[in-house]
Amino acid sequence: MAPTMSKPSANSAAARDRTIRGIVSQLTSMYLQNRTRISRAVYITLFVALINRVRHAIQEQKAASVREATKRAEKSGTTSTADGEVTKKKKVELNREFFRSLLRLLKIVVPGWRSKETRLLISHSFFLVMRTLISLKVAAMDGAIVKALVKGNGREFLMRIVWWMLIAVPATFTNSMLSYHQAELSLRYRTRLTQFIHDKYLSQLTFYGISALDDRIKNPDQLIAVDVAKFSNSLAELYSNLAKPLLDMTIYTFSLSKSVGGEGVVFMSLLVQLSAHVMRALTPPFGKYVADEARLEGEFRFQHSRLIDHSEEVALYAGHEAEKDTLDKGYFTLIKHVNYILRRRFYHGFMEDFVIKYFWGALGLLLCSVPVFVKLPGQVTMNMGDRTETFVTNRRMLLSASDAFGRIMFSYREIMELAGYTSRVSSLLEVMDDIQAGHFEKKLVSSSGTENNEAVLKGRGKVVESSNIEFIDVPIISPNGDVLVPALTFKLTPGDHLLVVGPNGCGKSSLFRILGGLWPVYGGTVHKPPFTDIFYIPQRPYLSRGSLRQQIIYPDGLRTMRSKGVTDSDLLSILKILSLEHLIDLYPEGWDAEAEWRDVLSGGLQQRVAMARLFYHRPKYAILDECTSSVTLDTEKVMYDNAKALGITLMTVSHRRSLWKYHTHILQFDGQGHFVFTRLDADKRMKLEDEKEDLEVLLRQVPELEKRVRELSEL
Repeated sequence: MAPTMSKPSANSAAARDRTIRGIVSQLTSMYLQNRTRISRAVYITLFVALINRVRHAIQEQKAASVREATKRAEKSGTTSTADGEVTKKKKVELNREFFRSLLRLLKIVVPGWRSKETRLLISHSFFLVMRTLISLKVAAMDGAIVKALVKGNGREFLMRIVWWMLIAVPATFTNSMLSYHQAELSLRYRTRLTQFIHDKYLSQLTFYGISALDDRIKNPDQLIAVDVAKFSNSLAELYSNLAKPLLDMTIYTFSLSKSVGGEGVVFMSLLVQLSAHVMRALTPPFGKYVADEARLEGEFRFQHSRLIDHSEEVALYAGHEAEKDTLDKGYFTLIKHVNYILRRRFYHGFMEDFVIKYFWGALGLLLCSVPVFVKLPGQVTMNMGDRTETFVTNRRMLLSASDAFGRIMFSYREIMELAGYTSRVSSLLEVMDDIQAGHFEKKLVSSSGTENNEAVLKGRGKVVESSNIEFIDVPIISPNGDVLVPALTFKLTPGDHLLVVGPNGCGKSSLFRILGGLWPVYGGTVHKPPFTDIFYIPQRPYLSRGSLRQQIIYPDGLRTMRSKGVTDSDLLSILKILSLEHLIDLYPEGWDAEAEWRDVLSGGLQQRVAMARLFYHRPKYAILDECTSSVTLDTEKVMYDNAKALGITLMTVSHRRSLWKYHTHILQFDGQGHFVFTRLDADKRMKLEDEKEDLEVLLRQVPELEKRVRELSEL
């Protein structure tokens, strides 16, 4: 009974198999008949999807631009962050902010269609196309060489080898030109960007605002000297690493589609895209890692620079162990982060290599075997040599296409690194824009809290250009946000020499920073002459790198000095007034001698050189901040007498009594928010000060006298 029942089951299974085969055969026949229409429909669908995606991206970019403009408009009214407020760190990722920042930087490094950078890009693109076409020709020649081997035709084989060697000449030349163009583009990008940053950084006192009034940029030297170079190199590399793979993929895919059919290429592309999306989802944020690494590198470098700048103070305090702990902490924080990046790159590299080299390679072998195992419409019958040639050529093109796609996938990590450099460089540009617009962000640590001063810190006063100096209800603010003087009012006219006195931290330096245009005016009205009519001499003058002549005429150059009609003889006359003529005889080069003047000259000589600089410029007003503390009284008298003889109105910060007689007015701060501005009678004030000192001596003797009286009373 069982054998009888098994026969119908076998017949039904065979019938089902024939039915399935018939359906498959019918579908295959229908597909082959309409293959052209189906391929066109697939390509049109993909093209429409691409257009739609681009349209959505443009709409999102426009909306993001509107939101960014609104955000910047709201931010422009703020001044400083209060105590406890910390500026939120920008997340580095491939978003609209990255493309907006990159577009801004691209407009800087490639300023126009007629620029040298554009010509380099066009030339670079030409050689990229040449390289791809040569690679396509080499792939065909490889297939022909293998075909000659399979056929056993030695003559044809040798001829193919000769042609293969001949094509190597333009191929190697093209590769060399690509390397040259990439290096030249990187250099041009860096030059353009560095010049642009220098123009902004050294205009409108932006360099001072970044270091003193804003704390968003901790190490601008690192950004300008290192990160700009890394950004330029990354941008130049990215163009080559993206343009050539994209071009290779386009041409190789087109050539493969003619050989193996567009359906196979589309199907494999879908699988590759799917695996690529999975890989991208699993890719760590390398852009953020690079930005953090650059920040830690900058902080570590800044710690060393700070130690060099304050080496004497650290040595006197014997603080080398504390500084070593600080440096070690900075270094090991950096190394810990670098090791973390290396571990993440290890796992990510393992995943990338497996998917790109082996999984996609297996898909490629299946694709290359299509002409061998499947007869496509319009395909002629091939012998063993033809099939070998087709397989080798397709295999070579597929490997090149896979390599191109792999480079595109690897370039995602490079794009993330570029995003990190773009974020840091664009943040520098944005901060410089904010500072030039009068917007500052600084974490304030006030001794009394900044909540009560918030209205003052957000306010802005009025600056009026005038030949006089007049402050009308101007608040004097310390760097940490304390209101030192709520409303300062005084007026000076040319010839009114002012002496400013008061305890430390009372607002003397803040007053002169406002006069010099370094600090914003938080309220009231300031009448002051233009910046060029005010000259500042600190206690420890700044001596630039350059010749002896440049120390006297700084910040003027030799050409500017000549245009003013000043000669070396005029400079020598100034040095003779200050007994500095011997400096010319110290070096054989004379005026052109160069040295590290801060180390060569003593403190007193440096102050006399600074005064010679004042005599050369002859400004209308001069701010002298303890600038005679290291010179003798005779030299001090020569300095002040000659300055007044040149018509310079003096504003002096000093506690030396010997300077009183050179001033007509005094501005005295008490350190409690109050001030006194009045005319100065030097003789009368000297007598009062002497009387005050005598009374203080007597008061100090009172306890001893009272003790003696008690002893006498007990007798």
